[in-house]
Amino acid sequence: MTLTLTVTAVVLFAAVLHSGWNAIAKAIPDRLAASTLIALVYLVSGIAGSLVFGAPLEASWPFIAASACLQTMYMILLTASYKHGDFSQVYPLARGLAVLVVAAVAMTFLAEQLNLMQLAGVAVVAGSLLSLSLTGGRAGNRKGSLFAVLTGLSIAAYTLVDGVGVRLSGEPLGYVAWLFLLQGAMIPMLCWWLAPSRGGFVIEVRAHWKPGLLGGLMSMLAYAAVVWAQSLAPLALVSALRETSVLLAGVIGAVFFSERFSKVRMGLTAAAVCGIVALQLG
Repeated sequence: MTLTLTVTAVVLFAAVLHSGWNAIAKAIPDRLAASTLIALVYLVSGIAGSLVFGAPLEASWPFIAASACLQTMYMILLTASYKHGDFSQVYPLARGLAVLVVAAVAMTFLAEQLNLMQLAGVAVVAGSLLSLSLTGGRAGNRKGSLFAVLTGLSIAAYTLVDGVGVRLSGEPLGYVAWLFLLQGAMIPMLCWWLAPSRGGFVIEVRAHWKPGLLGGLMSMLAYAAVVWAQSLAPLALVSALRETSVLLAGVIGAVFFSERFSKVRMGLTAAAVCGIVALQLG
């Protein structure tokens, strides 16, 4: 399994989509409404995809079920993170932590082999992203940071589950379709149950349906591309490349959320780019 130029290009495109839908999730004030609207796109695309691509092999079904549960938890934690923390603080912390955890587990338990340059690339990318989270956002925002850490751990968990499951599926896009179908049904039901006011929840969903559905479409395309890449390339490298979406997070935070983008952040962004180059050259 190697990181080809085609896989690299697809994952980088997914990273752009990923930063975009996360910005939309941040912009929608009601976290449960945001999660629900994004999940409804998952549900529709999952139904359509399951009809087109069929069911994956039986061995992958436990992984689909586990991933659907983990990604439901991830969506709730993510939107809670954005409620309590700045975009340029939460996003790098969650994504950078995920890179480190995925790399450590993949090399320790899944027997993935990385050469020295690739290891250095993963370390530089993860370190840069984690450092970015410390240079932005409101000082002392512990609740936002806590939710971001929990989000990062959930990202690492579903990344590893999907990385193994998709390789057992026999049909990566079929795996993705059934995953979307399950979580697309689970997330709205959970949000409905968690909503303090059912009437208010419906009002918020109606008020933000356009950006929410756009975010869901971007999220669906981004994750389908990443799962496809995981079937062809090492999990640690795909994870590190995907989290380059953080490079855009600082720009998005500055332009749309009036968050500071300093020279330090520019330097850390450049360092992350160097780590990405090392991944590809390795």
